[in-house]
Amino acid sequence: MNLDFTSEQEMLRKSVAEFLAKECPFETVKEIEESDEGYLPKLWKKMAELGWMEVYFPEAYGGYSDPFMDVMIIMEEMGKAAYPSPFFSTVILCGLILTEGGTEDQKNALLPKIANGKLIMALAQYEEEASYQPTGIRMPAELSGDQYVLNGTKMFVTDANIADKLIVAADVKDAGITLFLVDAKDPGITCTKMPAIGMDNTCEVIFKDVKVSKDDVVGNPGRGWEILERMFPKAIIAKCAEMMGSCKVSIDMTASYAKERVQYGKPIGGFQAIQHYMANMQLGYDTSINYLYKVAWMADEGMDVTKEVSALKAQVNEQYKYISERGVQIHGGVGTTREFNIALFYRRAKAAEYVLGDTDYHYEKLAQALGM
Repeated sequence: MNLDFTSEQEMLRKSVAEFLAKECPFETVKEIEESDEGYLPKLWKKMAELGWMEVYFPEAYGGYSDPFMDVMIIMEEMGKAAYPSPFFSTVILCGLILTEGGTEDQKNALLPKIANGKLIMALAQYEEEASYQPTGIRMPAELSGDQYVLNGTKMFVTDANIADKLIVAADVKDAGITLFLVDAKDPGITCTKMPAIGMDNTCEVIFKDVKVSKDDVVGNPGRGWEILERMFPKAIIAKCAEMMGSCKVSIDMTASYAKERVQYGKPIGGFQAIQHYMANMQLGYDTSINYLYKVAWMADEGMDVTKEVSALKAQVNEQYKYISERGVQIHGGVGTTREFNIALFYRRAKAAEYVLGDTDYHYEKLAQALGM
């Protein structure tokens, strides 16, 4: 097992970091968070020009066929910058779904558009109970002639407010869970942005007699959950990379603050309690980042990482919360304000926990996989 980055990967990391530092400093992040769109179209276009969206897609569909580790590097740097964009929802979630389960026509039509930044997509999976299980997908898709008709409500749909197309999980009678490509601008769709602790584009999407052609079924009817399960491992790895990038910056900015903040005539970083906090934050980060790289390498090698991704996500969920909470505590009350950037990560830590499974869910999955 070789976890060393290649020179090309180091160059990729450096170029992503420099681009985000220049184009999207934390003040710009806060402005984006407060906007209706929740992203900057001009930066999305520049990202496409740099080739970030096409890194992992097969060459036949406009990509570079690079290792998934390269995508993880991009996500990690985005996490460090707290960069708000539809990259995860479009390239990771929907891109992987199409790569894993789409028809050739769908791949040829959509993946090149994602790769060149001309298509934004969102995955509409969860419903009111927010279950991670297939039983939580209850919205019906009724066959009427040569079309399916969707009626119901999807919740917590990231970036639906800016999406051109949705991938919608619905229940087809006598077939089961099926994924549908849906025009996000269909007149039967009502999209409302929801207030969220992470200040991200979390939306409620209501479907009213939305008609979908049989040609817009992703894969085959009834194979939707199977496709989602093939997508989940790499999507979880990508999300964990973003979260670990945020952990790294939270530690760095807290260490800098502890060196500058003076109390009782000395920097607070000199107090033993603060040193213990910082040591535990660093230990948690070091443990999780090394495990992340191992699991990403295993996924690139084609190994079964079912157990590993659950162990990873559960661990990263808890470390991100711990590191950002201690960071705020060391900053004091001002750490929760918009004035200090640690608050960006403190808020996002709790929101990120629920993306693709919270800690309890992954502990349960891991226990089942181990036969416990």
